[in-house]
Amino acid sequence: MSSSEPEQSHRKDEEEETTAADDEDTGAQVAPIVRLEEVAISTGEEEEEPILDLKAKLYRFDKDGKQWKERGAGTVKLLKHKESGKVRLVMRQSKTLKICANHLVIPTMTVQEHAGNEKSCVWHATDFADGELKDELFCIRFASLENCRSFMETFQEVAESQGKKEDNKDASDTAGLLEKLNVGDDKTEGKEQEEKPDVVKEEDKQTYKEEGG
Repeated sequence: MSSSEPEQSHRKDEEEETTAADDEDTGAQVAPIVRLEEVAISTGEEEEEPILDLKAKLYRFDKDGKQWKERGAGTVKLLKHKESGKVRLVMRQSKTLKICANHLVIPTMTVQEHAGNEKSCVWHATDFADGELKDELFCIRFASLENCRSFMETFQEVAESQGKKEDNKDASDTAGLLEKLNVGDDKTEGKEQEEKPDVVKEEDKQTYKEEGG
């Protein structure tokens, strides 16, 4: 018993000295290796006010493949310009913030409930998400029926209100406006997922053909 106690006491003294050395404040100041400065990021939405902001999943109709392709899941917004009063629809993917839809809402546009799913709706638009104007047929799906109805009602109200303003400019002017607003985004869509949305049925293809797609 007596032979083990000194050895244990010696170990305890060494541990206390080590702890004291670790806790000792030397007063030295270590400067960071890299100094990071704040960088202002422009989204292109600074001069616009949001009138709608909802989470959804967007699809576009592939004319060549005759099928729907997922464009992205994220937040869809209707933004009204503070000076011109023009309203555009913008949707960004949730993780990458890449734009998957970007077009003006004009009087000739109409949004319709999807025949296969009451939480989804479809509409035609001249879209600028890829950096050039393209005629697209979009389908958007929401998590709830309430959100889908809110989107359709607001979209239709905006289209009608825009009709009371002066006539819209030609396609080249529209492209110029959207190009200025489309700041800091890659113009390529990237690899599209070929997942066919469960909201799509054969009626959609027939509707697209009848509308001149």
